[in-house]
Amino acid sequence: MTSPVITTAAETADHASQIEAIHAAAFGPGRYARAAFRIREGGPHEMSLSRVALCGDEVIASVWMTPIVIGGAPALLLGPLAVAPSHMNQGIGRKILRESMALAKAAEHHLVVLVGDEPYYGPLGFVPVLPLGAFRFPAPVDQKRVLVAELTAGALNGVAGLVEHAKRKG
Repeated sequence: MTSPVITTAAETADHASQIEAIHAAAFGPGRYARAAFRIREGGPHEMSLSRVALCGDEVIASVWMTPIVIGGAPALLLGPLAVAPSHMNQGIGRKILRESMALAKAAEHHLVVLVGDEPYYGPLGFVPVLPLGAFRFPAPVDQKRVLVAELTAGALNGVAGLVEHAKRKG
């Protein structure tokens, strides 16, 4: 028997209900209280930079990129990154994260921030934000888990302050 083919694609509105189910399974109801969720409540994520992994027509993983500002400096908030329990530990999350980061760089974004585990995200180019507390969130967050990746060398220089949705108007 052959393994099902897993593909990746740009997120579309048609994926929304399946992505919500993956988020619910991965993070439970506590996700609504998290600092990153509070930021995302301020407006939409950027679908052109967000990716899904598909097994046939089924969404099995998702990663979002949301436009933010940090003390007025533009950046992206990565996450949530979630993989369906049936497909965890296969490298799918890292694959769509790398694709999303490449799209962000190609679109001339310079800085990506997330709240997550350094052992997972460190090999993907993320480092802790120093000094601790340089980025202030709208809800409590473990500052040791605030990570950043520069897509352009020096993009982090002088960036500090409140992290909030960019509230894009259009």
